[in-house]
Amino acid sequence: MRDFTVLGIETSCDETAAAVVRGPQNAAIMSNVIRSQIDEHTEFGGVVPEIAARAHIEVLDRIVGEAMHEAGCTWDDIDAVAATAGPGLIGGVIVGLMTAKAIAMAAGKPLIAVNHLEGHALTARLTDDLPFPFLLLLVSGGHSQFLLVRGVGDYERLGTTIDDAIGEAFDKTAKLLGLPYPGGPAVEKMARQGDATRFRLPRPLLDRPGLDMSFAGLKTALRTQAKKLEPVDEQTVADLCAAFQRAVSDVLSARTKAALALFRERFPDTAPTIVVAGGVAANQEIRTALTQAADEAGARFVAPPMKLCTDNAAMIAWAGIEHMCLGPVDDMDVSPRPRWPLDARNSGVLGSGKKGAKV
Repeated sequence: MRDFTVLGIETSCDETAAAVVRGPQNAAIMSNVIRSQIDEHTEFGGVVPEIAARAHIEVLDRIVGEAMHEAGCTWDDIDAVAATAGPGLIGGVIVGLMTAKAIAMAAGKPLIAVNHLEGHALTARLTDDLPFPFLLLLVSGGHSQFLLVRGVGDYERLGTTIDDAIGEAFDKTAKLLGLPYPGGPAVEKMARQGDATRFRLPRPLLDRPGLDMSFAGLKTALRTQAKKLEPVDEQTVADLCAAFQRAVSDVLSARTKAALALFRERFPDTAPTIVVAGGVAANQEIRTALTQAADEAGARFVAPPMKLCTDNAAMIAWAGIEHMCLGPVDDMDVSPRPRWPLDARNSGVLGSGKKGAKV
């Protein structure tokens, strides 16, 4: 099988990214350019979709040019253009996908429409040459779910959050306690100075079977504690952050052990591997808890480098390569999608409508 060189574009949220990746035989990230929009959204305490879309429009052409220049590529060197087609903030998805279509049409290249979640799911195959099957725990601002990854295009959602994603819960907690955006790093920083045992916060759903999670009630319990003690001093904020972070770590650790037990039942002859991706994987306490859970379960723990855990275009380009290896690809007729579950056939998919299944 020959190697392919693919330009990837990612604009599903508040990172504008482009990358050139080669593979699968001699896998290499030739460039990976990411432009964050944190400064644009900080004063609002969260991502504003309209601002995000405009920011993508302003810089995407330049980011693509930088990625091509860093890779030392001309359009003759590119075999295909891959772009996130969903899920995500629809304005941003439209910008990236339409730009990719224009490039593909002008350069005479096939377009590969990539599910953003699939990009995360396949990254460990780029970084660690990981064989199928394996477990994926995706923990980010928009998604928190366990996925069984059997092969390219073959995914099963084993459990998800029934309300807030973990990253979203961190951001809301930070806002509640008067901490800056983005909330995840701010809560983690305060938690280092706190006593995680001062407040006993709940571990939602751990008394129930299955792998689903819930974090809205945990956030509400924290708010209740903070209200009781108003005005809260800095040490109380630190203690609340530490208690919140410990509760999230405990939930993820318990669910990870259960997910690995389920994997062993499904694949008794395969050594289990748990892959963790998403911005929340940068949290050191959570990362330590998950590593320990994998060790206790006798499983391999894999976390791609942080730059490839958060939203990036290299994972989109790699997913495009994985699809090209299966045969001809050309998705010029694809439409952008705000919702696009990897396992849309799962009976546990929550809700639907004109935009598609919710999770």
